Amino acid sequence: MDYTDRLLTSLDNAMRTLSGAVHAARPYPASAIAADTADVADPADRREAGALMRVNHVGEVCAQALYQAQALTASSDGLRQQMQHAAREEADHLAWTQRRLDELGARRSWLNPIWYAGAFGLGLLAGRLGDKVSLGFLIETERQVEQHLAGHLERLPPDDKRSRALVAAMKEDEARHADEAESAGGAPLPRPVALLMRASAKLMTTVAHRI
Repeated sequence: MDYTDRLLTSLDNAMRTLSGAVHAARPYPASAIAADTADVADPADRREAGALMRVNHVGEVCAQALYQAQALTASSDGLRQQMQHAAREEADHLAWTQRRLDELGARRSWLNPIWYAGAFGLGLLAGRLGDKVSLGFLIETERQVEQHLAGHLERLPPDDKRSRALVAAMKEDEARHADEAESAGGAPLPRPVALLMRASAKLMTTVAHRI
């Protein structure tokens, strides 16, 4: 595809991401869990599980934006294909978290268009700085997400086995994406940049937990 076709594909992805018209290519990780454990019994725990899953859904909205922007600006076909492959796997995460939100009776973030636009801008900036920087940005992002998901496994209600199954599967994918970016030659980001990314992510997750 030429640049115009790739741009149109990115716009289509944005519309599908924000409208919720997404479908997973891989099985739902919670499908094997018995139906009688699908719901969280305590209302307060159920609300907390929904809030945490909303945060994870926002993270997947941002992942779509980042990968689409980085694929759009990649200078090599190999890197573009790597970004597109990772984006397809992250689309599974998006569909899974969306489904789990519905199961919990929780809503998506009202600020998803803002999250998407901001992440897309960051992805464009990283991509314009070169493939090594773009891959380094991906590595740092995925490592932070992996840590974030590990924290959610500790915070989720003990009886919420379905959410736990989703988060564990997502965490495994994020770690692999980071490893693949390292193998592809990603350059470590300067510590101040990594700390700024961490602070921005903290702000996003705090707001998304409520709104």
